[in-house]
Amino acid sequence: MAKSRSLYVCNQCGAEFSQYFGKCLACESWNSLQEQLVSAVNASTRQSGSISRTTGRKRTSTQTAAQPKASLTLAQISDHPQARLASGYIELDRVLGGGIVPGSLVLIGGDPGIGKSTLLLQTANQLAQHYRVLYVCAEESGQQVKLRAMRLGGGNGETGAGAELQTPNPEPLIPSNSSLYLLPETDLDTILEELESLQPQVAVIDSIQALHFNALTSASGSVAQVRECTSMLMQFAKRQNISLFIVGHVTKEGAIAGPKVLEHLVDTVLYFEGDRFASHRLLRSVKNRFGPTHEIGVFEMVDQGLQEVLNPSELFLGNREEVSPGSATIVACEGTRPIVVELQALVSPTSYSSPRRSTTGIEYNRLLQILAVLEKRVGIPLSKLDAYVASSGGLSVNEPAADLGVAVAVVASFRDRLVDPRMVLIGEVGLGGQVRPVSQMELRLKEAAKLGFKQAIIPKGQSFSLPGFEVIQVARVVDAIATALGGRPAVEEFD
Repeated sequence: MAKSRSLYVCNQCGAEFSQYFGKCLACESWNSLQEQLVSAVNASTRQSGSISRTTGRKRTSTQTAAQPKASLTLAQISDHPQARLASGYIELDRVLGGGIVPGSLVLIGGDPGIGKSTLLLQTANQLAQHYRVLYVCAEESGQQVKLRAMRLGGGNGETGAGAELQTPNPEPLIPSNSSLYLLPETDLDTILEELESLQPQVAVIDSIQALHFNALTSASGSVAQVRECTSMLMQFAKRQNISLFIVGHVTKEGAIAGPKVLEHLVDTVLYFEGDRFASHRLLRSVKNRFGPTHEIGVFEMVDQGLQEVLNPSELFLGNREEVSPGSATIVACEGTRPIVVELQALVSPTSYSSPRRSTTGIEYNRLLQILAVLEKRVGIPLSKLDAYVASSGGLSVNEPAADLGVAVAVVASFRDRLVDPRMVLIGEVGLGGQVRPVSQMELRLKEAAKLGFKQAIIPKGQSFSLPGFEVIQVARVVDAIATALGGRPAVEEFD
């Protein structure tokens, strides 16, 4: 019988060591090594030869395999497309690339209280109208999940705990004929047995950090536990063709907690994000083997749970009737979705030796670069002024196409000028003061025209004809500022 030996695993990066160190040599984090007991591998078995997967016998390098090859050529593999499962939410299907792929693993992460369990419970209820769904609530009891379901959409008409939360004649979130099954369990073996016996089409694990595999001595949520539980769930889901949703905790830096291999094992990684003081939530795709990445879905948190926002441009556009100096409108692209966003800038004299720069929704270093271009190429003394830039609704806009809108908004605030509220600005600002082309221009202009905008300033060389929509091409940021502010050339104004 093979003896057990100690192995020390870092709970931050997953690095393994044969002896204990106070600091991990891989990620340099202190007191992160945890001891685990593993079975010693017989070295003679590895040296003498490999083990045949079909017969279980040793095979040396001189022997020839008696069984036929298990590998297939690409032409021999069946190419029948699998029908995706509709989740019942257009926004979620968009982020997943058109629906839920059977046998796929989807990891959803987000800050505590952002709405991960709410989204998955509502999605599980929609799927349970047509498929058998198992919801593993590893962090809650069945009664607690029932209470949340009653808060979201009412109960099933029964009295008892939580009945005071019901509204008159509520629409039940989980009807009596629903095929949604709850399993309050943390033991991985029990969960796998239930999956084997129930054979659901969709399963939800909430959350992976709460599961425990008895063969490992480490605590729940450790690197070894998360890695082993996810690996076994992945193998079972692929073998039984079960679509699996996994909830993952995040660290204080915003990354998925646990080993990085967790994100490599799953097929899709989604982040559910948003400001807890705002009502909207963004479901963002950062990895997707079956669809585009960096796609977003927009939801709004209301009394009855999460609702889809099918036209997010109206949410991030602000009040177009009350125009103030320093406001400009851009069209950002998140994946394949164009979103019209209002940017606001405020420039004021500084009271400190070094001016302050603050951003909300705009990358900080990008703002510093745009301010340097405006001072060098346009002549605005921004080194002596405080500058604040924010996007309406707090939407994070990181693409370069927002540069021109930021530049015009800053200049408009400095000169106390108004930008036409029916105008959008699209373009990247180079260090030489030029306006560079951006991708998906036609898609952006069509979105602006659909929302009632009449004019757009875009980089030179990108022109698209739309009925009733004027497109102005500019080559330099100076020309864009002069056109947007409706005055003389910008250099003359600031001299």
